[in-house]
Amino acid sequence: MEVIYGLLPGMLLLGIVGVAIFFWAVKSGQYDDMDGAAHRILMEGDTKSKTESEDNNND
Repeated sequence: MEVIYGLLPGMLLLGIVGVAIFFWAVKSGQYDDMDGAAHRILMEGDTKSKTESEDNNND
């Protein structure tokens, strides 16, 4: 039973720190563009393959 008196403040402190980090991430824009990177990586591969195929056609 005495262990609970030490664990409760620790759990509350970790919870408050977690919520503070979450609010900081939202405020700094970490969640603004969730799909941009996923679309960008697909489009980036397509543009590289087009330039490679153009280089091969010129040879």
